[in-house]
Amino acid sequence: MTVSKDLELLNKYGMHVRPAGAFAKTCQKYLCDVTVSHGGVSVSGKSVLGLMTLEAPVGSVLKVDFDGPDAEDAAVEIEELVKNHFGIADE
Repeated sequence: MTVSKDLELLNKYGMHVRPAGAFAKTCQKYLCDVTVSHGGVSVSGKSVLGLMTLEAPVGSVLKVDFDGPDAEDAAVEIEELVKNHFGIADE
C-alpha cells in the first residue's frame, strides 16, 4: 500500500535535530519505506541526518510518501506528530 501526505511544519524552528529525531524514531517503528521530499531533495524519513539536510523552516510543506504493509498506520502517526509540534513543549 502507498500513502502520500503533504505536511506543513507548524513548530517554531522547522526541521531541526529534535523534530528530526522524533520523526525518524516514529518512522523506524514501521516496516514501510518513508520518503520525505522538500525543495527538490528526497530523503529517508528514518534518517535523522537526512531529515536535517532538508533545511525545512517553519511553514515548509513536506511531501511524505509511505510505501509498505503498514503505510496507512505510519501516515496517521506521523501526521499527528507533525500537527502536535513533534511533542516538543516549547515549539
